Amino acid sequence: MNLSGNTILITGATSGIGLAFAEQFIHDGNTVIICGRRADRLTAISQKYPGIITRECDITSEHERADLFNWVTQNYPAVNVLINNAGIQLVTDLSRPVDTDMVRLEMETNFIAPAHLASLFAGHLKSVPDSAIINITSGLAFVPIAFMPVYCATKAAMHSLTLSLRHQLRDTAIKVFEIAPPSVDTELGHQRREDKNETHGGIPIAEFLTEAMEALRNDILEAPIGQSKGLRAKREELFNAINGSAH
Repeated sequence: MNLSGNTILITGATSGIGLAFAEQFIHDGNTVIICGRRADRLTAISQKYPGIITRECDITSEHERADLFNWVTQNYPAVNVLINNAGIQLVTDLSRPVDTDMVRLEMETNFIAPAHLASLFAGHLKSVPDSAIINITSGLAFVPIAFMPVYCATKAAMHSLTLSLRHQLRDTAIKVFEIAPPSVDTELGHQRREDKNETHGGIPIAEFLTEAMEALRNDILEAPIGQSKGLRAKREELFNAINGSAH
């Protein structure tokens, strides 16, 4: 993947991995569009980085996702990269009745929204050069942590979906990447912590970003980062055998 000269949309980019990608891509000479729910953070980012284009959007809303697609493609028709980054991480105790609203929220944010956005943008991306869809999953897609079962399940689902999306788009010029972070020191999971200023722990975000950008540069379509390499026991070796050339 060429890391400069792109027009890139990044979801969930008001903090953490998404913001780090935005900062790096704007530094490398790309047009960067970010979206998020928190208007105050979007304002602060646009003031710090006047070159970053911001859009307030709640990606858990199907209507707002469609509006985002229409707004981006109408105003920035050169958009050629979608980074599905937005996500939430909650604790769910399946040994007692769950709050189904929170389960739906995690599913909508982590799986339904990126699946929907990929489907919306795929048709447009077929018509622009050097296009890519980049799905941010997790090492927990391969080995779950039991106290976050819904989060891990959504990431496993995104891993599977990315394989299928890559297969369905194989006759197009769209590259479909999966970046699977390990634990990275961001605010991911702040919803479940009493101290909202406490970070997630894990590797420094700069360390993650260096390896992720190198994977994109070298067209490594499935890229577990850091400890995520050890969590992935093996690829789905039978995927091509099962799917063959079928569409």
